Amino acid sequence: MNNKTTKKKSLLFAGSLKLTLKGLIIGAMILTGIEAPLQAQEVEYSRPSWYFGLAGGANFNFYDGSTQQLNANFTPATTFHKGSGIGLFLAPSIEFYRPDTRFGVILQAGLDSRKGDFDQQLTDCNCPADLSTDLSYFTVEPSLRFAPFKSNFYLYGGPRFAFNLDKGFTYQQGINPNFPNQVAPADVEGDFSDVEKTIISVQVGAGYDVPLSKTTSKTQLVLSPFVAFQPYFGQYPRSIETWNITTIRAGVVLKLGAGEKVSAKVEEEVVLMVPKAEFTVISPLNVPGELRVTETFPLRNYIYFEKESTAISKRYVLLNKDQVKDFKEEQVEVFVPNIELAGRSKREMTVYYNILNILGDRMGKNPASTIVLVGSSEKGSTEGKLMAESVQKYLVEVFAVNTARIAIEGRDKPKIPSLKPGATKELTLLQEGDRRVSIESNSPALLMEFRSGPAAPLKPVVLVGVQEAPIDSYVTFKAVTEDEAFTSWKMEITDKDGTVQNFGPYTQEEVSLPGKSILGTNPEGDYRMKMIGTTKNGDVITKESSAHIVLWTPSKIEEGMRFSILNEFDDESAIAMYDKYLTEIVAPKIANNAKVIIHGYTDIIGEEDYNLKLSLKRANNVKTILQRAVSKLGTTGVTFETAGLGENSNAAPFGNKLPEERAYNRTVIIDVVLQK
Repeated sequence: MNNKTTKKKSLLFAGSLKLTLKGLIIGAMILTGIEAPLQAQEVEYSRPSWYFGLAGGANFNFYDGSTQQLNANFTPATTFHKGSGIGLFLAPSIEFYRPDTRFGVILQAGLDSRKGDFDQQLTDCNCPADLSTDLSYFTVEPSLRFAPFKSNFYLYGGPRFAFNLDKGFTYQQGINPNFPNQVAPADVEGDFSDVEKTIISVQVGAGYDVPLSKTTSKTQLVLSPFVAFQPYFGQYPRSIETWNITTIRAGVVLKLGAGEKVSAKVEEEVVLMVPKAEFTVISPLNVPGELRVTETFPLRNYIYFEKESTAISKRYVLLNKDQVKDFKEEQVEVFVPNIELAGRSKREMTVYYNILNILGDRMGKNPASTIVLVGSSEKGSTEGKLMAESVQKYLVEVFAVNTARIAIEGRDKPKIPSLKPGATKELTLLQEGDRRVSIESNSPALLMEFRSGPAAPLKPVVLVGVQEAPIDSYVTFKAVTEDEAFTSWKMEITDKDGTVQNFGPYTQEEVSLPGKSILGTNPEGDYRMKMIGTTKNGDVITKESSAHIVLWTPSKIEEGMRFSILNEFDDESAIAMYDKYLTEIVAPKIANNAKVIIHGYTDIIGEEDYNLKLSLKRANNVKTILQRAVSKLGTTGVTFETAGLGENSNAAPFGNKLPEERAYNRTVIIDVVLQK
């Protein structure tokens, strides 16, 4: 689609931004010229404490989430998700900070545009659809200013109060390219409904002051380029749906202030003192410890399908007949999914995405076992049955499972749905979780111990954890000087063969490096360390040391254990279904004086405060069951540590982009640490 309106708005914005920046620069040149005659005077002025000026720049806006019901009168035929755009930022600026100090304050208030275009979508008629918005605010941004080196470089951060000025949108729908004679519908222009009048969020940023005036000028002119990051926290423009905005702002501030008269210039002899410096190296012995975690990972019995498709998603690992003989559940990591995974989820989700292969392998080893595949689709039971048939076909054709052992059922929603009657928010995410095939069975060889029914997970997979090097195994270097004399320092590290490695430059006094970055493939070695520091006056100071470095290696003795239990959406009572599993499987593995760490989690669907409370309830329910079971077993000295982490994205075990990740985040994780 040729989006003429959007292009025109983009050109207008580019022109206004160009004029704004050009005006700031010309203003700086004019004021600098005015100050030139004064520079002949020999009177010195201090740097001002107060600055007044104008900030201008560009907001690079990135949309996420979803929006479809634009207002009460118009709902397009498709949902819009991601998008981006560039908006104008223009605001008066006031700053206060004393010269040669670290802390100050900044206040800016003005126009703040969050305009942008959503990514093009296709409607059911295969027609391209575009949605753009001129969303903008009057923003008030008080910030704390921090100059870590008492220099022209500074960091700043604080709250952002935004008051809505414009909530307009333009919707355009094209024609099906296969029918070129169609007439495109008229563009729809209007205002979003349910727009928040006031938004409170945060920002962090950095800038650098470039003085444009000499110290002989009373009026000090400064040009300060800056960049700021405004995360999506709090930036939900509407009270319905899940549209959120993340913004990166870049621009300049032209500011001026009046200095105080110091004195006439006096030539005097300056004696430079070379500061004292100390350089130390701390290299741990890295003797392998005795703790290595064995994880019992639950296998969720759901297979999620993509919208508009009844075929098994390519996220899942699908084998051919020739690969079946090489598949082993205990070596499942050999067959990795065609999807980007990172962190803890890389190992665990590799197990989950092999669920069909694990199921096929177990059914082959247990010929008496049977299953029921229940497909659920929002389009009805017929499509749900087609989804179940896709799974059945894979098990029959690849793993040679007899068709008679696999029953099929189709439904319009699962027996345990996530989308409950009356739900109004985040419907897209809830529907994604309900578009699935559930694996049901009464065969103990396939199921988790003491579990049965439609929500029963498959038998868990045991994973032996691969430890990462802990931070206290790193080699630590300290370059300590008097009065923070170093502006930066670096290292030259030489091995016994004379090979030199360079690290740095660094500005902090203490730096820790993993031994592997120095040793490479060597298990240990002797090294000469040379620290080269540069002072504020430009002098170079060198210090030398030596160290024997030993590579960190993981432990060999398995003493830590991890268990997980899964919950359905918005469900805390499901913990009771695990009572027998926790009592008879987990509790007997808890030895005297062990430490039991229990953390509850949720997915991102729902309010953050509610999810935090729900996760804590889940964790406390598990604690109650385990405490009771440990007491009955006569185990003594056991300590429990419980926490509910809710939907915290930094602490969540898995991602939240896909329905299977969200399903695994509805969990309670139990870590059993045996004390020596």
